[in-house]
Amino acid sequence: MRAKATKLPRRQFLSTAIGAAGAAVMAPTIIPSSALGRDGAVAPSERIVVGGIGIGNRGSYDLGCFLDEKDVQFAAVCDIKEGRRLAVKKRVDELYGNQSCLMFRDYRELLDRPDIDAVLIATGPNWHATMAMQAAKAGKDMYCEKPCTKNIAQSLILRETMRRTARVFQVGTQRRNLPHFAFACELARTGKLGKLKKVFAHPAGMLALTSGWFPAEPEPDKSVVDWDIYLGPAAWRPYNAKLMDGFNFEKGGGMVGGFERGPAGNRTGGGVLEWGSHCVDLCQWAVDDCPPPVEYNPPADGHLVTKYENGVELIFREIGWIPLGSCPVRFEGETGWVEAGDSGKMVLSSPALLAGRKVAEVGNYPATFHVRDFLDCVKTRGVPKGNANAACNAHIACHAANVAVYLNRQVKYDIVKNEFIGDDQANRLRSEALREPYRL
Repeated sequence: MRAKATKLPRRQFLSTAIGAAGAAVMAPTIIPSSALGRDGAVAPSERIVVGGIGIGNRGSYDLGCFLDEKDVQFAAVCDIKEGRRLAVKKRVDELYGNQSCLMFRDYRELLDRPDIDAVLIATGPNWHATMAMQAAKAGKDMYCEKPCTKNIAQSLILRETMRRTARVFQVGTQRRNLPHFAFACELARTGKLGKLKKVFAHPAGMLALTSGWFPAEPEPDKSVVDWDIYLGPAAWRPYNAKLMDGFNFEKGGGMVGGFERGPAGNRTGGGVLEWGSHCVDLCQWAVDDCPPPVEYNPPADGHLVTKYENGVELIFREIGWIPLGSCPVRFEGETGWVEAGDSGKMVLSSPALLAGRKVAEVGNYPATFHVRDFLDCVKTRGVPKGNANAACNAHIACHAANVAVYLNRQVKYDIVKNEFIGDDQANRLRSEALREPYRL
C-alpha cells in the first residue's frame, strides 16, 4: 500500500528548506544565479514541476517540448517498460546535471506525489480518459495526448470531471496553436467566408476493423513490463510483444475502444478518430465550438456526411484535397473558402481574405506552441485552446461517425440528452465496460 504524502506548496517547501539549511550551517552560502532566477533562468519557486506517464515515441517528442521550456522542472517518469523509464531518466538527468529524476512503474505512485503540479499523459488511448480523470482528482493539471476518449460516455465524463475539479486540461490537438490553421478557423467563425455551409475533415480511413488477439507468449516480470497496467481498463488478452508497439487495439486506428469484446478482439474504426481528433477538432473550432453534429450518414463514395443542428455539414472526405500536407481541412461559405494542411500553407478563394495580414507558415505541426499554451494556463488558471469542452465535442463527433460506419446506416444524435434518438442499438455503443480495478 502506498503512503499518502501531505501536500506542501512549492513556495512553502522552498522557504522551509532554506530556513532549515540556515539553522544547520551558520556560514555564508553562495547561491547560484539560476536559483534566484537570474541570467534568464526561472527561480525554482516559479517553475512548474511536471511528471510524465507513458513516454514512448510520441511521449518522447512531447517530453522534448516540455524540457525546452525554462519554467518547467521535469521531476518524474512513469512507464510500464523498464527500458523506457531508464531512458527518460538518463535524458532528464543529463539535461539537469543531476540524478534527481524519479522513476515509477505504477502511475498511481506518481499521482500521489504532492510536489508534482502537472502531468504529461502519453500512454496508449485505452488509458487517456481514465488516467486524465484520476490525475484531475489527484489535483494535477494535465497535457493529454489524443485521442483522449474511447467512446461518447467517456467524453462526457471527462468534460464534467475537468469542470468539477477546475483542472487545466489540454488535449494534444496541437494544430489549434498553429497560425495558419487558427487563421483559417477565424475566417470561418467570423463570417469572412459568408454564411458557413460546409466544413471538411480528412480521416485516415473509414472502415470498421477488429484488432484480434495474438498468440499468448510468456509474460515478462512486472519490473520489466507490467502487462496488467499496460492493458489497464481495456479488455484482458494474453501477453504478446507485438501488441506493445505500433497501432493496435489500444493505440490507434479509429474507435480505439470496443464495439465488440472477447476473443474476436476490440473493433476499431479506421482513422475516423485517429486523424479525426485533429481534423474534426479544427472543424469544430471553425463552427465556433458548437455542440457536435446531430445527423450522421454511413460512408458513400469516399465521403461521410454529417450535419449540425444549424444545417452546416461536416464532411469526412478521403480524396479531392489540394496537396497541402497531412491533416487537411477545408471551410466553405456562401462567398468564399479556405483550405489548409500540415505544410503550413493555405489556399484561399480570394487574396482579399487576408486583408493585408501576413500569416506565418509553420509546417510539420510542432507541439511547442501547444505546450506553451498549456503551461501559461497552468500559471494563470486560464482555459487552453484544446480544453476539455472542445475535446468532448470533437470526440463525440468522431465516435458518432464511427457508430454510423459500424452500423452502416444513418444515426441521429440528441445534443441535449447526449444519446441517439430512438436507436437502442446505437445507444449501446455509447460506452463500454472497463476492466477492474481500472474504472472511472
